This record gives sequence, structure tokens and C-alpha cells, in this order.
Amino acid sequence: MEFLIDYGSFLLKTITFIVIISIPLIMFFSSRSKEASPSGTLKITNLSDKLDGMSSVIKSLTLSKADKKKLLKEKKKSLKAKKNKSIPKPVYVLNFNGDIEASSVENLKEEITAIIKSETKCQELVLRLESPGGTVIGYGLCAAQLQRLRDAGIKVTACVDKVAASGGYMMACVCNKIVSSPFAIIGSIGVVAAIPNFHKILKKNNVDYELHTAGEYKRTITMFGETTAAGRKKFKEHLEDIHVLFKDHIQKFRPSLNMKKVATGETWEGVKALEVGLVDEISTSDDYLLNLSKKHEIFEISYITKQNLQDRFSGFISSTISKLFISFESYFDKNKYR
Repeated sequence: MEFLIDYGSFLLKTITFIVIISIPLIMFFSSRSKEASPSGTLKITNLSDKLDGMSSVIKSLTLSKADKKKLLKEKKKSLKAKKNKSIPKPVYVLNFNGDIEASSVENLKEEITAIIKSETKCQELVLRLESPGGTVIGYGLCAAQLQRLRDAGIKVTACVDKVAASGGYMMACVCNKIVSSPFAIIGSIGVVAAIPNFHKILKKNNVDYELHTAGEYKRTITMFGETTAAGRKKFKEHLEDIHVLFKDHIQKFRPSLNMKKVATGETWEGVKALEVGLVDEISTSDDYLLNLSKKHEIFEISYITKQNLQDRFSGFISSTISKLFISFESYFDKNKYR
């Protein structure tokens, strides 16, 4: 236990140091950056061509010269036949790798807007989704962006290879179908909030902290003020309210779910998630797209922004602090039963 206290103290000192160093640097980079936000570009990749190219390379390694010529003739014949046939509807692919703030929502918004604005009919949109969750505000907006696709009459499938938990599942459940790999982490339908409180440390060092508010519950729990019973109670009530909204959101899109069973904050591996109704199919995103590619052209759409120095530095600081907290929590989880 003494080691954990020392480790926690070291962690807080490290975070304090990073914050102290980063603030003037961020201010410096901010003063040098342009006022206008960096513009982005829409990148479209034909995944069908990519798959065909890779398979052709492997085939060519094992074929004789005569067989290679035969394969080339068959390809030319196939291309001519395609020209005379009606073109099937394409499949679009989007990628979303979520962090705590769901910062990729801006890219997701632009990609979805481009697809809807194009008014082209697609067979299906596949969202390759990876996210352990994060803020309610960020992931609520992500879910709302996916709702735009459904409102536009586009069938959306979420493919989860590793994790779609909490806010990640909030996004996934909006889709018409959820496909999960066998051991992907699914669920975590709950709400969590952790706030360190330094009131006793300040008091011990004769430091007064004054917080003035108008409105009884303008602030309930803070990092430096003394936590009252009324404030703690109100804070917990707010968490429960958010949990109810979360459950209602999921029930809207997956009405057959037993919410009492799945909305406990637990997570399930993909095969178990299928049993409780959190997902609809077990497969990797690779196999799912490979099957679609037999009949449809597959296009990956991504909106790419060029980050300025300030954004990259701010992202580095945010990522470092997040990793420090995760490291501490992981260590504590491993040792709490010793």
C-alpha cells in the first residue's frame, strides 16, 4: 500500500511538471499559428483494386509463364465483360479510432457530409470502429453523425475488431448491424467519473481555496474545494441521469436487448456479446469486406487534415497525461487483490 501511495505521489508530480512546462509552450505555438483552422482533403482509395493487386502478386509467384499469360487474358476478358454489365452499387468504408475526447468526430463529420452530399446510391457503408469510450459529449455527437447516414437511407454496418465499449458502443448501436471479431471487447454500458481532490493537502499547507458560484448546484465536486455530502449526492444523481439516457439511446436502436442484463457496466467478448444480443454477427472486418468485394467495388473514404505544430504538441501532451493515468489505474487493478 505504501508503494502505491509513493507511486501516486510520483504520478501527480510528473503530471504537474508536464502541465507547467506545456502551458508556456502551447501559448508560444498558439501565437505563431494561423487564425484559420487547417483545411483538409478527402482521400478515396479503391480497396477492391488493392485486394486484386495483392492476390495477383501472390498468384504470379506460383504460376508458370504459360499460366501467367492465361491469367492475363482472363483478366482482360473480365474487364471487357464488366464494361457491358450494369455497375453494382459500391460499398463505402470509414475508419474511426476513438480517444477519450472523440476528437476524430470532426473528420467523421466531413466524411459523412461528403457521402450524403454526393447523393450516390451505395449498397452499404461499413464503419471500422475502434474505441474504448470517453466523454458523453464527444461520443454523443459521434452517434448523432452516424444517425445522419440512417436518416439519409444508407445502411450502416459497424465492424469491431478490438473494442467498442461505453461511448464506442454508443456509436455502434446506431448502426443497422454490428459485426464483431470473436474476442473484441463489447459493451460497458455505464457511466464513470473520477476526480482527485486536493482539499486536505491545501488545508495542511495553510492554502485557502475560494470558489464563488451562483446557483445551488453550479459546482458539486471540484478538485480543490471540500466535498460536501449534498454535492456528492447531486453528482451521483447526475451520473445516474446520464446512465438512463445512455440506456434509452441503446434501447431505441436495439429494442430486443435485456437492458437489466447488459447495462451493468460489464463488457463481453464478441462471442458472448452475440449471445446477449449486443452484436449481430461474428467476423473480422477483413473477412466481412472480402465477402462484399465479390460483388461490389469497395471504396475507403477518409478526410485528412494537416495538423499545425500547436495541435500536434497539444495532442502529445494530452496523450501523455492520459497514458500516465491509464498506467496508474492498470497497476492498481493488478495489485488490489494481493
